Amino acid sequence: MHLGDSSVPGLLLVPAYLGEDEQAGLCATVDRLPWRKDLKRRVQHYGYRYDYKRRTVDAAMRLGPLPDWSRALADQLRGDGYAPRELDQLIVNEYLPGQGISPHVDCVPCFTDTVLSLSLGSTCVLTMTRLSDGHEADILLEPGALLVLSGAARYEWKHGIAPRKTDRVDGISLPRGRRLSLTFRSVIESPSAQ
Repeated sequence: MHLGDSSVPGLLLVPAYLGEDEQAGLCATVDRLPWRKDLKRRVQHYGYRYDYKRRTVDAAMRLGPLPDWSRALADQLRGDGYAPRELDQLIVNEYLPGQGISPHVDCVPCFTDTVLSLSLGSTCVLTMTRLSDGHEADILLEPGALLVLSGAARYEWKHGIAPRKTDRVDGISLPRGRRLSLTFRSVIESPSAQ
């Protein structure tokens, strides 16, 4: 296990993209805001609400512009060259020890070609699984890390987090704590919605 895996083209991992103070400030901001509890984990939606059951997003699900605290971060990600276009959708996920997310490819007709996710709080292992043959690559996400999925990593690999309380990395046991992920995307609006 190492920070990145060259067998996943299009995956970029930027360790320590956010410092400890920035992470603490974001966590405090997010914790003051209301959580949705319609999944096994708590979530917050900004810009557009995503319909998990129908796996869709459209103009009718627009919640408004990203709030200032997340707009600044979205602008920073774009200004640093990680987002090729304006980011207008954000999902904040809270993962408690033992919680994960099933392997998936982010909705292809819903979102453009780049998905960016910031990890806050705890370390965890994200598993990438190639659709063509099931090859797996484990990626260690540390607090403050930025994960960018584009190209093959965006479309040809699933990503998921196993629901467990501890990860093993290079023979070392890493207990999970509370982790927040901030996932930014750009919505593809249907022609009728534009």
